[in-house]
Amino acid sequence: MGTARGPAGTDVVIVGAGLAGLTCAVDLVGAGVGCRVLEASDGIGGRVRTDLVDGYHLDRGFQILLTAYPEVHERLDVAALELGCFEPGAVVRVAGGFHTVADPLRRPLDLASTLAAPIGTLADKVRLARLVLDVRSHPVGSLLRRPDMTTVVRLSRAGFSSRMVETFWRPLFAGIQLDPGLEVSSRRFDVILRMLSVGSSGVPARGMGAVPAQLAARLPPDTVRLGAEVAEVSPTGVVLSDGEPVPARAVVVATEGPVAHRLLGPRVPDPGSRAAACCWFGVAAPPLAGARIILDGEAGGPAANVAVMSEVAPSYAPPGRALVAAAVPGPDALDPTVTDRVRTQLAGWFGSTTGEWDHLRTDVITHGQPLQVPPFHPRRAVDLGGGLFVCGDHRDTASLQGAMFSGARTASAVIDRLAG
Repeated sequence: MGTARGPAGTDVVIVGAGLAGLTCAVDLVGAGVGCRVLEASDGIGGRVRTDLVDGYHLDRGFQILLTAYPEVHERLDVAALELGCFEPGAVVRVAGGFHTVADPLRRPLDLASTLAAPIGTLADKVRLARLVLDVRSHPVGSLLRRPDMTTVVRLSRAGFSSRMVETFWRPLFAGIQLDPGLEVSSRRFDVILRMLSVGSSGVPARGMGAVPAQLAARLPPDTVRLGAEVAEVSPTGVVLSDGEPVPARAVVVATEGPVAHRLLGPRVPDPGSRAAACCWFGVAAPPLAGARIILDGEAGGPAANVAVMSEVAPSYAPPGRALVAAAVPGPDALDPTVTDRVRTQLAGWFGSTTGEWDHLRTDVITHGQPLQVPPFHPRRAVDLGGGLFVCGDHRDTASLQGAMFSGARTASAVIDRLAG
């Protein structure tokens, strides 16, 4: 394909170097289409970044990689990521103690502890096994065509008691979907539950930032330009905030949803935002052994999920230390006192030793995910016409899978238009 362009131009300008933008760029380059990725910040990855702080790998917010995502195997060298994986299931903090609730299909030896956990009735646990089996036995496309409703209605119709919802489902999916109210589409709930049940969940040895780093490594040098904030977009190029024009034959806006709305106006409605925070603590020893997520089944908040990350991936902490992540979804994430509140919560869980924990930092992410309430329709249009395109997790599912898949869909659409 020809690459007729001006001296400062390119075939395609991609605004944003998150997973969607990088995936789009990789596919365009692979098809022989020249592109330039403009990123406003000082690094690639968008919301998927990792910083090395005092020897600890700190992701920007609590994030995990689900290996069942198709794009993970299509796009990434999973072996090179050196994933540390969580044990299937969770530990639930309820009734003043910690109780293991395992995946009944993959950890049958933990069945006794699961049945004894005070999170619901025996019937609830049978329903849990049935629900997991149900989503495992249906392909994703089928799950996305089911009648849509909120997650909490979905669980109610499945027969779960309010105790099971409050002690297990709410804290689990509050963390995954940043949705303490369980308002997110049941279609998305079913898809995520399927991913959890058929694959592993984990983190790369060098942090989640290793994911965008792999994508970027497949691009020619100087494809990505950092510190390049785009102020205006049009079908013939973009204008940076300092007034510099960058002409192109097509423009892809690959930013998070609110920024895409600001740049593109009513053609891309604001998808809304779910906030998240994560408090990171360096500690002398793991407060709880094991590579399982810990759920707040007592609604003591504000942290819904807690994980000892160094139990999952030892490289997350320097030798002789452990790293604790406390994830806060929803409106509590924006409370200025969130770190103090998390300290108080965890002191109640683990005792006064938490006073000796080193607070490394607290990440507050105002846009952690788009809302995606029912009726939820994935695969939203990416070709806006006239040479303008948009991609991101707000065009598919709010997940790493959705971001990469959206980038791939958009690259295909751009290639078709430039060839036409």
